[in-house]
Amino acid sequence: MTTPHPPTGAPQPAPGRWPLPPNAFKAALSRGEQLIGMWCSLADPYPAEIIAGAGFDWLLLDTEHSHADVATVLSQLQAVAPYPCSPVVRPPVNDPVVIKRLLDVGAQSLLIPQVESAEEARAAVAATRYAPLGVRGVAALTRATRFGRVKDYAELAHTELCVLVQVESRHALGQIEAIASVDGVDGIFIGPSDLAASLGHPGDPNAPSVVAAVEEVIGRVRAAGRPAGVLTIDPMFARRCIDLGTTFTAVGVDVGLLARGADALARSFTRQIPETAAPPAATQSPEGR
Repeated sequence: MTTPHPPTGAPQPAPGRWPLPPNAFKAALSRGEQLIGMWCSLADPYPAEIIAGAGFDWLLLDTEHSHADVATVLSQLQAVAPYPCSPVVRPPVNDPVVIKRLLDVGAQSLLIPQVESAEEARAAVAATRYAPLGVRGVAALTRATRFGRVKDYAELAHTELCVLVQVESRHALGQIEAIASVDGVDGIFIGPSDLAASLGHPGDPNAPSVVAAVEEVIGRVRAAGRPAGVLTIDPMFARRCIDLGTTFTAVGVDVGLLARGADALARSFTRQIPETAAPPAATQSPEGR
């Protein structure tokens, strides 16, 4: 899905003539392709690079529920760049300063958490656009511009930026159609764990009312003409969501793979270690999304 780098010795663009890097994730999403992803909460480039070569279409680099910051995201973006796997970055909050900094280090696809209304969705989009389309601050010598080498970056940047918004509360459920109508919203992602808490089932995203809500939202997002996404570590529920219409579906979390794999290996050799209670299967992730 990514554009390969020109080989060593190949003709290079003249200074100021580097093309704007294409966003393969955004293009595939707009075509309705099924994109399978992995959540990356280990805030380090090494595990991100390991996962990038596994065959997933996209990776979520998380800064909301991890110790990651702009510097760690930068190193992760650099680590996964050679691989045919698109990075999506989740800021910790819908904030124009945070979003600006992530864009400047080269993030092209963002998943904005806890979007509750069309107004908040418009704010998220505006944070990714330069004036007069938005409020993103201008800097000419960032990694995003290839350090000033991308011609007309300021005029063209928004065409390759992908804005995904995350709905994860009872209130947000009532705003789906309004959020979907916001120009510049490229997809809507459902956060099952926070949604479960909001619906009165904290820690239990498998509650029938929560599962029903997730399934209903997928249909409403699709009916509103936007791509729908979700995270679930249960393969059966992942396939159920895909059948219902999700087109960017995350099916695992790096921390969970490491923790549960370590648990299983230890139990296989050390009988004294009690079995760790597994997280709820249908939608719960180890960190609680």
